[in-house]
Amino acid sequence: MIRNNFDSCPFCQSKDLALARAFTERPTGETKFASLTEDKYSRKILSCSCCGHFLSTHDLDLENLYEEDYASSTYGDGQGILKAYNKVMGLQKDQSDNSSRVHRIIDFASDYFSSSHKLDILDIGSGLCVFLSKIKMLTDWTCTALEPDERYCNHARNNVGVEVISQDYRLLNWNRQFNIITLNKVLEHFVNPVEVLKKCTLDLAPGGIIYIELPDGESAAEDKIGFEREEFFIDHHHAFSMTSMELLIKKSGLRSLTLERVREPSSKYTIRGFISHSPKFHCQN
Repeated sequence: MIRNNFDSCPFCQSKDLALARAFTERPTGETKFASLTEDKYSRKILSCSCCGHFLSTHDLDLENLYEEDYASSTYGDGQGILKAYNKVMGLQKDQSDNSSRVHRIIDFASDYFSSSHKLDILDIGSGLCVFLSKIKMLTDWTCTALEPDERYCNHARNNVGVEVISQDYRLLNWNRQFNIITLNKVLEHFVNPVEVLKKCTLDLAPGGIIYIELPDGESAAEDKIGFEREEFFIDHHHAFSMTSMELLIKKSGLRSLTLERVREPSSKYTIRGFISHSPKFHCQN
């Protein structure tokens, strides 16, 4: 059962957590997940006075959210997923978060690697698979999508034409490594994102890079609708600060290459960055 009641910040370990907002009903725009059958909606947003991180704390059971409920409540069936995919793919470049993301990663890879041809890329939490679809159009990279929901997997396999792994990444036991691993708005959905990033270090080829995007809680909290924004919706256990993102990276045994905050075309407040193995990392064959 996945429930989160934090008594300290998981990144700086401070116990100085202040109540930022309490909810007794769903904020406008938040998905009504079918599996959350509790009669009373109750949760709190806590802010860490030390590093500026935000935590969602509640007693609601989110155990099955990503295996089935997330796609069902958001898109319906496979046709709903395809319809949403086509809509996002049809967005103009200046309206699409994915378009700028794709070009950012391709440009960085061109400068970072001695050759940016024939790279292997793994996208964890691929969702609608718009990101890998655009990568596939513009590069000769080998694309692998990972999703626990089989409907997303069928969509990625049949409509996008990429390799798909249907599994909870944390439970995956394999012997593969990738030049690039991407986690686009994914880590905030895990109670323990350090656990996920540590596994990424094992699956990242020597000299490879990880690209991550996280909700920017600091900027979102200052917005006119503040904690009603999607950065703080119930499926997000975390909303980050620049400091807590850096702590996340260091606690995972990685190092940041770039780190910046942006307001995306979709209006999302985002912290993003490229990271790599720590200089102390030793590859074990």
